[in-house]
Amino acid sequence: MSETEVTTAPRPLLLADGRPADRAWSLDPALKHLNHGSFGAVPLVAQERQELLRVEMERSPVVWFPALPQRLAAARVELADFLRVSAGDLALVPNASAGASVVYAALTLRPGGEIVVTDHGYGAVTMGAERLARRWGGRVRTARVPLNADADAAYEAVVAELGDATELVVVDQITSATARRLPVERIGAEARRRGIPVLVDGAHAPGLLDAPLADATYDVWTGNLHKWGCAPRGTAALVARGPLRERLHPLIDSWAAADPYPDRFDQQGTIDATSYLAAPTSLGFIERTWGWPAARRYMDDLADYGASVIGAAVTCLTGADSAVDVGMPVPGMRLVRLPDGLASDRVEADALRDRVALELGVEAAFTSFDGIGYMRLSAHVYNTAADYEYFAEECVPALGKWARGN
Repeated sequence: MSETEVTTAPRPLLLADGRPADRAWSLDPALKHLNHGSFGAVPLVAQERQELLRVEMERSPVVWFPALPQRLAAARVELADFLRVSAGDLALVPNASAGASVVYAALTLRPGGEIVVTDHGYGAVTMGAERLARRWGGRVRTARVPLNADADAAYEAVVAELGDATELVVVDQITSATARRLPVERIGAEARRRGIPVLVDGAHAPGLLDAPLADATYDVWTGNLHKWGCAPRGTAALVARGPLRERLHPLIDSWAAADPYPDRFDQQGTIDATSYLAAPTSLGFIERTWGWPAARRYMDDLADYGASVIGAAVTCLTGADSAVDVGMPVPGMRLVRLPDGLASDRVEADALRDRVALELGVEAAFTSFDGIGYMRLSAHVYNTAADYEYFAEECVPALGKWARGN
């Protein structure tokens, strides 16, 4: 360990009965789970609720499916309350990428139109923007935002790409690969002034930010409830308030196709919608057990500690500073620079993720930006300081060997 200052380890959170918090999840105890931000983790109480709903669905499908739209409408009220938005603005979609696809499908042909994205954008969402631009015979313009750019610099970088041909702006509220915020409110306000619709990818925002849409100045926002909210996977919100609202339709036309937004999203044939119905159980579990403000504070303190101990271990190993200057930090998420030679692009980062899980027994996230590899930490309530100490002591030496080709 180097002389890098290490923050104080936060005390582990406990359940109401005094057991460790991780006992409320079914995560494999043989693994260390340090990558909540990718796929989330569902507490047992929500898994059990979803299973009961599935049993009910399979017992009487002819009763279940006709009544499902009303049940989904009721669930939307609870989820909208959590996000502090109107239930009449919120539709349910499988994930944030599906929400983006809904927006892309709603836009009419704009011959030669341009779409502005950033170089921090989530790959699948950017791919969708590129496909839409090809349909238009237009192009995607990419705003280059330095990792250490503050709010002013990030705003200027995006606005510099706007022009007369811009028909859509797609920007992340919290970036996936680089664990930073972008000034979506300011970008949205300027785009609105110019008459340009804005889609905000808020995939990581629900649960991690207190009120992700409090100062919304954009047309459409989409965010995953199955990440920090710990809802069953396949649960996301689509919130629309601008002119695009009534043009948004689910990706599958069903019998509610003629209903107004968002009601037409509540009927999607025979899809398994139990994840939507069980989502309030996950959100309520965290609220009742610790309260969301306390949970967020713990996650943020733990991410700080994890970045400190792992960063110190990497610095001791390589002699190079592993600390990362992120211009607009995010609560609960941190980056640590990896030894040179690791995760220089997305393919290598994914391969490193798989190798670390298989050989070291740790589920971790590795990302790449501008040819530099990073470990992305994303803490949740079931994590403890010991998880990060283990990675620093047992896994960082292995990363050093792999970087050297051993």
